[in-house]
Amino acid sequence: MAERLPAECHVNALLRTDPYLEQYKGELQRRYNNLKNLVKHIDKNEGNLDKFSRGYESFGIHQQANGGIYCKEWAPGAKALSLVGEFNDWNVLTHQYHRLAYGKWELYIAPEADGSSPVSHESKLKVAIEDRSGQRLYRISPWAHYVTRDETSPAYDWVHWDPPQRYVRKYPHPPKPRSLRIYEAHIGIASPEGKVATYKNFTDNMLGRIKNLGYNCIQLMAIMEHAYYASYGYQVTSFFAASSRFGTPDELRELVDMAHSLGLVVLLDVVHSHASSNTADGLNHFDGTDSCFFHSPPRGTHSLWDSRLFNYSSWEVLRFLLSNLRWWVEEYYFDGFRFDGVTSMLYHHHGIATGFSGDYSEYFGLHVDEESLAYLCLSNHMLHAFYPDFISIAEDVSGMPTLCRPVTEGGIGFDYRLAMAIPDKWIQMLKELKDEDWNMGSIVHTLTNRRYNEKTIAYAESHDQALVGDKSLAFWLMDAEMYTNMSALSPLTPVIDRGLQLHKMIRLITHSRGGEGYLNFIGNEFGHPEWLDFPRVGNNESYHYARRQFDLLDNKLLRYNLLNTFDKDMNNLEETYGWLAAPPAYVSEKHEDNKVIAFERARVLFVFNFHHEKSFPDYRVGVDLPGMYKIVLDSDAEQYGGHGRLNHGTEFFTESQEQNNRNNSLLLHHFDPEQFQRRAHALEVSATLPGVRVGQGDMCGVGADPDAEVCLHVLRLIQSLVLEPDVFSRVKPQIDQSVPEQRIRDLSNHRHPDLRSLATELLDDLRALHF
Repeated sequence: MAERLPAECHVNALLRTDPYLEQYKGELQRRYNNLKNLVKHIDKNEGNLDKFSRGYESFGIHQQANGGIYCKEWAPGAKALSLVGEFNDWNVLTHQYHRLAYGKWELYIAPEADGSSPVSHESKLKVAIEDRSGQRLYRISPWAHYVTRDETSPAYDWVHWDPPQRYVRKYPHPPKPRSLRIYEAHIGIASPEGKVATYKNFTDNMLGRIKNLGYNCIQLMAIMEHAYYASYGYQVTSFFAASSRFGTPDELRELVDMAHSLGLVVLLDVVHSHASSNTADGLNHFDGTDSCFFHSPPRGTHSLWDSRLFNYSSWEVLRFLLSNLRWWVEEYYFDGFRFDGVTSMLYHHHGIATGFSGDYSEYFGLHVDEESLAYLCLSNHMLHAFYPDFISIAEDVSGMPTLCRPVTEGGIGFDYRLAMAIPDKWIQMLKELKDEDWNMGSIVHTLTNRRYNEKTIAYAESHDQALVGDKSLAFWLMDAEMYTNMSALSPLTPVIDRGLQLHKMIRLITHSRGGEGYLNFIGNEFGHPEWLDFPRVGNNESYHYARRQFDLLDNKLLRYNLLNTFDKDMNNLEETYGWLAAPPAYVSEKHEDNKVIAFERARVLFVFNFHHEKSFPDYRVGVDLPGMYKIVLDSDAEQYGGHGRLNHGTEFFTESQEQNNRNNSLLLHHFDPEQFQRRAHALEVSATLPGVRVGQGDMCGVGADPDAEVCLHVLRLIQSLVLEPDVFSRVKPQIDQSVPEQRIRDLSNHRHPDLRSLATELLDDLRALHF
């Protein structure tokens, strides 16, 4: 049973977060009341929401325990229905449905004499519909579980799927991740081969890669059956069928189950914003009318997508769509959905030729489609009530307030929204600006500009940026040189050097600053070249760009593996510190002349130098937490294709010197004498508390205490040795012998009864080394 909605909307909780919504309080309450009344009507007329959302248990075609077949359809505009297929030689007269109330039709077919099913597994079927004009139409059931296409036919066939042995699930849903790190993938391109890859290939060859990279979530695209491969899965024809071009339903079940065995949650890309306009193998004109599942034109057509738009106010359409959501969870074990095209659903204008400035009047009023909004609220209420750990993500470009707030507050109920402005910003900068013209404030604003307490999935690029007409970030950065200069045996050219460093930095700053979740599109973790283009007439049906070239990654003589390693370590570091689950970052610096951005999040200090030619030998940054900091990730490290200009053994001690409105600061040292030769790097350091601390009042605090000044002087002297590699390597054995580590820790932790004496002894020991 679904959790009951409270009698009153808890809108005041929302207003405390965003007082600017006060003038729309009545509108938010009205939206909630619409949802509550809709649930009430479902309970009254269908028993409850659970029963209503299990339409797949009766609609379509079902094997009965006695071997018979029960069939049910909704076709309100039809005059007559019959089931035809190989089982009855396509005879429209032998198996006719009889009419029920409200446009429903049903048919029962008795079992064979031996008790076997009259419709065998993998036999072809159609629903033959006589429309109001007397014309006979042959349609695929909207509830079909499996459809296939012969190479000689442009349209799909409905195939009865009833295997003698079904896949048995072995593993439970994994726990909901604290931080969501999503690997967005398309089954068909998940191979370097020029063909459609399979569910089996993904299970055997991709799940391990994804797990090893540190992602904890997979988002699968193009699973709901779509007749046109080049539609990327967004022109759905059969909503209950897993795409057969990748394999069988059981092979998809096995894929999801094996992902669960690795602790990976799996999301499905759900397309309920529109449907393919196909008639022979889609929902369009199913019963011979231009409505049925959709609004009649013009409201029922999308002018840009050439597709049909659902009538969300229709009782049976609600049943169909809600049942579709339950189907993918119950039958295929998905852990969450990414709802596509939410902007199109929210507004009557569908976002076409419409800009969004952020003014709240753009989100309330007659231009909002209240019917589809109610459907989204109902969907999220249902999913989170039946599946408490469920994850729902909205693809919305408009910035609709309350999109990711609970429905009980007057929100729409999503868990996350996609930060669609971030990838657009990176592409715009790479296309239009020179490196020296990059604006640090603009970068920070784009990464920060999101609604407070509404979680966001950040990404530097997704499938949208890879589609033909655009190209991957790596290709924008390195372009044609990726064909000739990615070999580790060839000299590192300025173009490849710049591309490698910026690719890492863009991804790290997006990961750490852009949201409460992170998404990567398949292959981009290692800097996949070129773009994505599916086989079509315009490219001579070529698969050349409809694949991911993992052979480039697996060739250790190429530099792609350097980016892959960085991506892995970046994800694993987030797993350790959990910045995605932490409050938003505090940005202490966005310096336009130095091209430096610094911020803190989850006890981690991130420092980025985006300057096109300048490094800084000593750079002071402000921090909140005092203590000793150490490098935990460095994009300039050699294992990531960097130049190794930082000493990872350095311990950076804070001082109580204010910097950029932070009470403490530390000095970042750079020991590469060729300061102007290399590309800028990104640096991340982590506070280790309660470790060695300098600048904290009760532990060797800096200020009036003369003992503390002596302590600090000695500790800085020891630290300076670490920053001079040539000197340090020469005197390290002497330091180890003359200055025991325990004495240094006693000094820094204020544990010695006579700090001044201890500091003086250490200072004398150091001076005696004559370095």
